[in-house]
Amino acid sequence: MTMRCLMNCFFGVPTNAMAATRTSSLWGIPFTLNFNNNNHFSSNSRSLSYISNSTSSPAPRVGFLGIGIMGSPMAHNLLKAGVDLTLWNRTKSKCDPLISLGAKYLSSPEEVAASCDLTFAMLADPHSAIDVACGNHGAANGMAPGKGYVDVSTVDVDTSKLISERIKATGALFLEAPVSGSKKPAEDGQLIFLTAGDRNLYETVAPLLDIMGKSKFYLGDVGNGAAMKLVVNMIMGSMMASFSEGLLLSEKVGLDPKVLVEVVSQGAISAPMYSTKGPSMIQSVYPTAFPLKHQQKDLRLALGLAESVSQSTPIAAAANELYKVAKSHGLSDEDFSAVIEALKSKFQQS
Repeated sequence: MTMRCLMNCFFGVPTNAMAATRTSSLWGIPFTLNFNNNNHFSSNSRSLSYISNSTSSPAPRVGFLGIGIMGSPMAHNLLKAGVDLTLWNRTKSKCDPLISLGAKYLSSPEEVAASCDLTFAMLADPHSAIDVACGNHGAANGMAPGKGYVDVSTVDVDTSKLISERIKATGALFLEAPVSGSKKPAEDGQLIFLTAGDRNLYETVAPLLDIMGKSKFYLGDVGNGAAMKLVVNMIMGSMMASFSEGLLLSEKVGLDPKVLVEVVSQGAISAPMYSTKGPSMIQSVYPTAFPLKHQQKDLRLALGLAESVSQSTPIAAAANELYKVAKSHGLSDEDFSAVIEALKSKFQQS
């Protein structure tokens, strides 16, 4: 088994609007890829189906570890696109809807990695990412030369490097690919992948990333993807904290916060987050797309990254304290927009 064979198992998705086929190989055995637009997805998503005949091998087998708020819709999009998919999750019942659609299930990350050519992992935090990759019955135990591991979790740089070293020690390839986007973009195949690591593996999995996302960036060495994701989420967390202050201040001085959302959404500081989250925040409703506890975790990791290079981040540090207050009020599993409740509590105490 050679790395070249793995690299050649996929090629870029054709750009024509109808359909195209392309013959490739996995470990030297040819198979045909058929790319089509699929009306089940957003306009720029693709469906990937495999044509099996007497001269082609079965499609590459893909594993997915972690079927949660993000992992479930990502895996669903792969499955709907015709990918041969094998799942694992600590709570098996979360996999049942996907199993009913044709996915397979194995009882450990090790078994999934051993049975698949490419394995994706979407875990909640660094501890979980390390445990699933490197722990007892972890994915690394099932990796081998010719296989690839793609970690799409949001973790710190040191964690990503640790997982990379463990995976690469088996002879397999590693790519970190944390995503920018929450539940709805994951459902719509509109995620942004921030990748770093083995360039050959990046090119191999590019068609799969295109199914799950709208864009992808290759950033070089392992750690750069993790760092970029933490910077992005640091900015997002700070923006949400400031937006929360603005909504409450507008109401307290007698303005209509609904009008504030409209004004903000049409100006230079417009961001989809404001128009999407604002209306529900005004009603004190926080449907979870990105859990508040994960936003606080990412702020904490971003502050650690900043500390490692002696970069001052006072705004992010203040925002982090606000999210910690929100967690103390039992809002960890609410959407991160529930951070506004921490400000309400402070006002009520004053």
